[in-house]
Amino acid sequence: MKVAYITTYSANDIRQWSGLGYYISQSLKDQRISLVHIGPLKEKKSLLFSARQRLYNHLLNKGYLREREPSVLEYYAEQIIANLSTVDVDIIFSPSTIPIAYLQCNQPIVFWTDATFGGMIDFYPEFSNLCKLTIKNGNEMEKAALDRCKLAIYSSEWAAKTAIDNYDVRRSKVKIVPFGANINCDRDFDDIERIVDSRPSNKCKLLFLGVDWIRKGGSIALDVAKELNKWGLNTELTVVGCQPIIKGELPSYVRTLGYISKATKEGLLQINRLLAESHFLILPSKSEAFGVVFCEANSFGTPCIATNVGGIPTIIRDSINGKLFSKDADVAEYCHYIFNLLSNYSHYKELALSSFKEYQSRLNWSVAGKNVKKLLTDIIS
Repeated sequence: MKVAYITTYSANDIRQWSGLGYYISQSLKDQRISLVHIGPLKEKKSLLFSARQRLYNHLLNKGYLREREPSVLEYYAEQIIANLSTVDVDIIFSPSTIPIAYLQCNQPIVFWTDATFGGMIDFYPEFSNLCKLTIKNGNEMEKAALDRCKLAIYSSEWAAKTAIDNYDVRRSKVKIVPFGANINCDRDFDDIERIVDSRPSNKCKLLFLGVDWIRKGGSIALDVAKELNKWGLNTELTVVGCQPIIKGELPSYVRTLGYISKATKEGLLQINRLLAESHFLILPSKSEAFGVVFCEANSFGTPCIATNVGGIPTIIRDSINGKLFSKDADVAEYCHYIFNLLSNYSHYKELALSSFKEYQSRLNWSVAGKNVKKLLTDIIS
């Protein structure tokens, strides 16, 4: 099977889209699928787009997304067609609907992504308060991509539902395959047992790992740590990826490490060590399309504490690899859960080992790649 892998950016750049474009391509290569990379694609430049950007963003205080403009999408399609004329491929594949929305070709088109445009409106801050033109363009683009594709693969039930609900797409062409952890893992069950046993039983180590303190629910994580310490459980909160936004000085039980890049060997080792030594990853996000970091935590036998929003419920299953809370849950609900588990440490260890089993069985790129390969094979067989 030979597949054209379409990205607007370089798929080898691990810094793009949290590394997902890279890891998706690697998961397909690991299944012995031959990939022809088409990208990065050139973006259409226009004085009109620049003028609209200034008008909406600065004068009307509205969001404007130029990458959804029809002429931008048509320019992407032209570049793809030009590249396809020089290669022989069986399938057109992309981790995004943007480059393939207006593509017309003989090969079946497939995409694998984490959200629809309609699902993101007023869900993520950057998709809130959008101008009417962008909403119109974005919805037309998404509908065009879904109409043209042979298969629409989403990483979560939430994303798949927004496609069906918003764009009248046939259920038979919508499939769900969760993403994997963007960390290479050669750990086995014995390794995880040793990692879990090395965590202190008389202390709670919480890890907040995210670049957006507000959207990722940093204030809730901080309040949980504060309350647990009041309850007499020695609790430490480590914040990675952003600086806490609070009034006054940070409490002594909070340590901030700033942004750590997994693109460097040193950064990757540090992230791995933090995930291994923490009792819980805590990310009470207000919005989240998926959350690969939850898969990464599970690869170290680290249970996850999060909110029941977006694509997170596809990853986290209550009492199996963590716990989901409602967006309006009281801090005490989080604390009771953590306190009770760590008070009966054998139950915590069971949850930690079960978390690794979830990673092994369904939250890794090998399983994901195999599932997608089967879907691709079915449409050309």
